[in-house]
Amino acid sequence: MPELPEVEVMAGLVRPRLLGRTIVAFEARWAPQCEPGVAQVTEGLAGRRVDAVGRRGKHVVWSLDDGSFARIHFRMSGRFAWGDQPEASGPHVRAVWRLDRGPELTLVDARKWGRIRWAATRAEVDAGLGVEPLSDEFTPEMLEHLAGGTARALKALLLDQSVVAGLGNIYTDEALFRARLHPQRAACTLGRDDVSRLHAAVRAVLLEGIAANGTSFDWIWPGGHMQDNLKVYGRDGQPCPSCGTPIARARVGQRSTHFCPTCQA
Repeated sequence: MPELPEVEVMAGLVRPRLLGRTIVAFEARWAPQCEPGVAQVTEGLAGRRVDAVGRRGKHVVWSLDDGSFARIHFRMSGRFAWGDQPEASGPHVRAVWRLDRGPELTLVDARKWGRIRWAATRAEVDAGLGVEPLSDEFTPEMLEHLAGGTARALKALLLDQSVVAGLGNIYTDEALFRARLHPQRAACTLGRDDVSRLHAAVRAVLLEGIAANGTSFDWIWPGGHMQDNLKVYGRDGQPCPSCGTPIARARVGQRSTHFCPTCQA
């Protein structure tokens, strides 16, 4: 699934060609992807100018000229493609935005799990989403508050989009390794130094991911090279880059998790 860095990169790639364009028509080719429904999305988007292209958690967000929004979630396999790119004529195009000028924009999504939501208000865009980890609001003090009130495992807490928006399996594993914290450790047991290390690690790994154009393992997200910098994710059985202990793999909150049993004891 594209995480915060990949979504940030995708927003940046479409922004120059999409800003200021008017959506002449919207075509849904897989109705279940549209929320609250195809009719509402079509009516909400048609005729609207795109005034801003941003990101909220793992969602790309378009601000429209009437004060409403489009919130696009790529889920496991979604990504944008312009009409002049080969993917836009392939079998996995699930939605098409026709614009007043220039090529159309499409959503390519092999697994059909992506979502396109039209939202009348900013509150609807933010619904269910926690703090942005790269925002000024995300301070060590806030993280200490979020962790201090729960005995949940750190991995599960950080993956909860209603707590911190944008982290997924890859960047959570990498941040916990950098902070030298075990993914199954109870969040409420963190001391101030632990919180400070984790806060710095979360921000650092996300910024590195953005600078590297995200993480690529297969055709789902091409063009990134953060995979060359990963220390633990996907490296189970390989030596820890810090101590040489084989990287372990476990299930935390039903999610595959990679960590060093020595460095993150």
